[in-house]
Amino acid sequence: MRDVARLADVSVATVSFTLNNTKPVAPATRERVEQAIRDLGFRRNEVARALASKRSRVLAVLYPALQHRFGGTVVHFFTSAARRASELGYNLILSPIDNDAGQLGDLTAGGLVDGVLLMEVQLDDPRVTSLLQTGTPFAIIGRTREPDLLTYVDIDFETTMAASIEYLSNLGHTRIALVTGSVGSSLLTDYGPVVRTEATYGAIMATRDGDAVMISCDETPAAGRDAASRLIEASPDLTAVIVMNEQAAFGLVSGFRNLGFRVPEDISVISMSSSAEMAAMSDPTLTLMAAPGVELGRMGVDALVDKLEGRAANGETQVLLPCVLVEGESTARVREGG
Repeated sequence: MRDVARLADVSVATVSFTLNNTKPVAPATRERVEQAIRDLGFRRNEVARALASKRSRVLAVLYPALQHRFGGTVVHFFTSAARRASELGYNLILSPIDNDAGQLGDLTAGGLVDGVLLMEVQLDDPRVTSLLQTGTPFAIIGRTREPDLLTYVDIDFETTMAASIEYLSNLGHTRIALVTGSVGSSLLTDYGPVVRTEATYGAIMATRDGDAVMISCDETPAAGRDAASRLIEASPDLTAVIVMNEQAAFGLVSGFRNLGFRVPEDISVISMSSSAEMAAMSDPTLTLMAAPGVELGRMGVDALVDKLEGRAANGETQVLLPCVLVEGESTARVREGG
């Protein structure tokens, strides 16, 4: 460390603070130290560092990959979270264990990870109970049924659904259906995003002149094509669909076309809680309520690291971010007489 300190023109203590993130270091000073480390070919001994500090500086993201498919929004979250963790001196790993909490003990025991980020959260999530019992620091990307005493950041599904219906209503649509994603596993019952979205949709439609038509389908394009047939059968005069299932959305558009309905001339489609990359896979390109995956990834890591480093003294971090409207080619004013 003395060689690094000499080359960077700082004290040995400053090098130590930079390497271990034990005290704040000015960005310009940190950059000089890190450049000196690169110039000297210095490599940190992470094992020795962990033994000395009794911390692994590893954060685990728990995502039930065998129960729920990855989408563009999830990729944005992971990349953003990994980038932020690295900036703060941590390593981020993905642990694709189930939501039944049975494998949590192996991951959290023995100091393998310093803290945990939970994704794909159920209203009554057994992983939350397990982590509270073991005292493992954690933050949630999502919300449980009663999240008041927990640290979380989440999409504001209620506000996003209300904005989606309002957008379509301003285009003259009253017969608006909702398609959500089937999580495909009994271990993901009461999945928070779907429950909140469906409840908000139902409550809003009850105050309007249109019937509430809700279906769910698997997260595949083929399931989306099948969903189009089911929607037309359930509501032959529908003029708009909100789909919160980005894997099925472009299959839905294809299914309408196969049935002789044009998008958006006959039926408008808006993709909710999705990403621009997924929306662009459709022809026409989907109008979407873009999920704040990048922001949630960064904020989730910040909230967890604040807990680990004693900066969460003012209570739990609790943030809701709505999706942002990005107009594409799949929505239009309702056709005359529609």
